[in-house]
Amino acid sequence: MIKLTAAFATVALLAGSPAFAQTAPAGVKATADGFNDAKDMPLYTYASDTTPGKSACNGPCATAWPPLVASATDKDAGDWTVVTRDDGSKQWAYKGKPLYTFARDTAGQPATGVSPAWPRAKP
Repeated sequence: MIKLTAAFATVALLAGSPAFAQTAPAGVKATADGFNDAKDMPLYTYASDTTPGKSACNGPCATAWPPLVASATDKDAGDWTVVTRDDGSKQWAYKGKPLYTFARDTAGQPATGVSPAWPRAKP
């Protein structure tokens, strides 16, 4: 019985470990309002991103709404995926929706770009 209890305890500890958790990109955290990036900038999704894993925000759109950049070595982890943009660069997506910041936002301040087209990215 003691061995069985120890086995269950070990499984419980492992299940709560980071190896079993879905890992967000470095520095991304969930706040009361939604996700923020490593610079504490609010993250958004784009309503026109209707194809999972594909960004429709390119050119001037991406200047106003910079993508959450992923490196060439970043890998998918659970709901977090790396998508390839039209220009070949990499971007993070959450549950298939590419993530963006807003050029007019200020780090650590409330999101200013929220609209029906640009909702906050939320867990």
